[in-house]
Amino acid sequence: MSSEKSSATIFAPGGTDASFQAQQYTKGRLEIADLVDDPFQQFHAWFNHAQSQNVHQPETVTLSTAELPSGRVSARMVYLKELDDRGFVIYSNWATSRKAVDVQSNPHAALTFWWHELERQVRVEGQVERLTSEQSQIYYDTRIRGSRLGAWASEQSKELQSREELERRVSDVEERFKGQEKIPVPDFWGGLRVLPKTIEFWQGRESRLHDRFCYTKDEISQSEWKIRRLSP
Repeated sequence: MSSEKSSATIFAPGGTDASFQAQQYTKGRLEIADLVDDPFQQFHAWFNHAQSQNVHQPETVTLSTAELPSGRVSARMVYLKELDDRGFVIYSNWATSRKAVDVQSNPHAALTFWWHELERQVRVEGQVERLTSEQSQIYYDTRIRGSRLGAWASEQSKELQSREELERRVSDVEERFKGQEKIPVPDFWGGLRVLPKTIEFWQGRESRLHDRFCYTKDEISQSEWKIRRLSP
């Protein structure tokens, strides 16, 4: 065995028992017989199970987008706020944010859920579409007042000279809507639905020999799904 040591600043940080060997995943297994035909129903079942097992904020998801023609990819953590029979919905600023620039040139996105407590992932890929202001208003009304005002005040991802600049913008918005409980959703803010073409369910297993099953939408029917087991 080589006695050379890595010069990396971080090397094999997931080691256990004072070794470099990564933690093993042993909490479950996944067989095709465990899956239902509809991936939305399958996700709903997994999500409900995550909630029942006290997974911390199972709605937390990485949203990945890419700008064209550069192909430059960006990712960020957001919250899943809705699942319907068409797709997965998140909410954000669609005027100034990096993700807004990306989807304007490339209306595709990927979502990745990671539920550590269950050693599970769900990966979603597909096209995106904006919700209408009327649809977005329904969720917007559930937010606390400060978050509703913040959506108006923040030019997301634009440079700020100071925290005070942001707080001044918030104060201006507070004055604008003073005494007004019903605040309209900004036209630049709202829901984005990811319309899945593929949805993968991933269960961690020992020795990195994970169980992976991918649902792919039938291109002809656009309603039926094919399920395939993938190599880990």
